[in-house]
Amino acid sequence: MRSTEEVVVSLRLALGGVGIVLPSLCVDPVTGASDEPFALVQLGRCNVRTAERLAAVLRGEPVEPAPTKEELLARVRKINRQGRLPR
Repeated sequence: MRSTEEVVVSLRLALGGVGIVLPSLCVDPVTGASDEPFALVQLGRCNVRTAERLAAVLRGEPVEPAPTKEELLARVRKINRQGRLPR
């Protein structure tokens, strides 16, 4: 069996492969410091959009790819040029 750290890396890569990022995904520090052979995996918190995407993926529904960093920057630049927030 793989270590908890290896499982966390594997899960992070698998989620990233379907466009999902769980920012707080990590080895639980409390159980990681205990005498238990395997620590718990802390999935952490995420925003509503990420939770919706995760639920859709688990149901086997198609999801649109998450925007790339460049696409997000382009949106921010466009909003800044307009001088107002979109409604």
